[in-house]
Amino acid sequence: MSTFATDLTIDDLKTEVDRMFSRKRLVNFGLPALVLVYLSYVFFAFDVSGLAGRANWENGKTLIADSYSYKTHVTRDNRNGEVSVAIEGERKGSYPDGQAPDWVALGETTVVDLEDGHIVRFGPETVEYDIPGYGTVRATPTRAAGVQAELPTDKVPDWINMSKNRMAITTDAGRLTVTRNRSEVFRYFTGWELFWFTLDSPYYGKSFPELAGLAAQGEAGAILNDFWTNKMWRHQDVAWAIFETILMAFLGTLGAGMVALPLAFLATRNFNPLKTVRFATRRVFDFVRGVDALIWTVVLARAFGPGPLTGALAILVTDTGTFGKIFSEALENVDQKQIEGVQSTGANAPQRYRFGVIPQVTPVLLSQLLYFLESNTRSATVIGAITGGGIGLLLTQAIITQKDWEEVAYYIVLIILMVMLMDWFSGWLRRRLIQGETGPRRRTAQTGKAG
Repeated sequence: MSTFATDLTIDDLKTEVDRMFSRKRLVNFGLPALVLVYLSYVFFAFDVSGLAGRANWENGKTLIADSYSYKTHVTRDNRNGEVSVAIEGERKGSYPDGQAPDWVALGETTVVDLEDGHIVRFGPETVEYDIPGYGTVRATPTRAAGVQAELPTDKVPDWINMSKNRMAITTDAGRLTVTRNRSEVFRYFTGWELFWFTLDSPYYGKSFPELAGLAAQGEAGAILNDFWTNKMWRHQDVAWAIFETILMAFLGTLGAGMVALPLAFLATRNFNPLKTVRFATRRVFDFVRGVDALIWTVVLARAFGPGPLTGALAILVTDTGTFGKIFSEALENVDQKQIEGVQSTGANAPQRYRFGVIPQVTPVLLSQLLYFLESNTRSATVIGAITGGGIGLLLTQAIITQKDWEEVAYYIVLIILMVMLMDWFSGWLRRRLIQGETGPRRRTAQTGKAG
């Protein structure tokens, strides 16, 4: 029977059809118009047009350069004349006394060759910088009068920053900073220096064939130990931090699944006839998942103190609410005939749940657990930055220093690899546990059986 087979007249039907089409046109054109108005509001409210003007592109270029390169600092203490050379300016990366790279000539006047004609000289009293196409800049640091600078021209270029107590020169070859107490020049080099071995290691500077030859002679353990205990890059600490992050995600996800499954039975109509209990259980699920994991992290850190266990508890609390909702919906959709079939065998209530219910919801349970395990691996990185555990803490510390951005890049690469590994692992485990093995052995067995 037609939808319009009613007692309405032709004119009434036309009016009804026009009203329906008018509503449809209003929805089709009204919703895009509302979205456009909202986006226009966002554009002006957040001053998107001025974003490019506020951006500091020089800082951005510096951060990008620091992520794939390192700086070697040559520092002169203006109070006693001592000169030190260190990679990234860190004490752990300092060259031994009297040693320096080949582009630094130590002496009464230390000469730093930045190449392409850029030369810095640390004299007993005066610091000089020869800049091709501009001239020689001289700076004399004194305790009483500050930094007295002499420029080859009266006009100060943009790449020279001068004040009474400080002078900074930034060129493509490097950067020179002179203050009352210290004169420092650094030079960029591509790569992650000291990633494998530190300067005090006997294996520093050796090529891969040389290391392979030493390993074949019985020094493999010593080589691995020097790499593992690297004081600059802390590979041992980083590996433990990755383990802590994965452990937080695993404990939080698995614990949430174990807590949520029995509670999910209390939130379903077909397993719990008490409406009050169902309502209370569902509201508990709404409460714990309505508060973000980061908020639970702060709350639990105040109660239990910082540490990986606090992060695991924060994930557990948040995911208990999410799993409770998902599991309860899966339980409400189970096939009652399968339960009745198990009951007809004389099974009691726990047996009916075990053999009639759990097998039906197991694919949903495992699929969600494995998905959240992968997702929580990323979340554990952020949570670890707050609770003081995992790779998130190391990443936060590296960012706060505003100096070693190659370490930040290193940690980000490790986090991406960790997430990719967990994604592969959860997918592989999902196929094994839910879909069954579909490899050559199984197909061969099926073919043999069919034959």
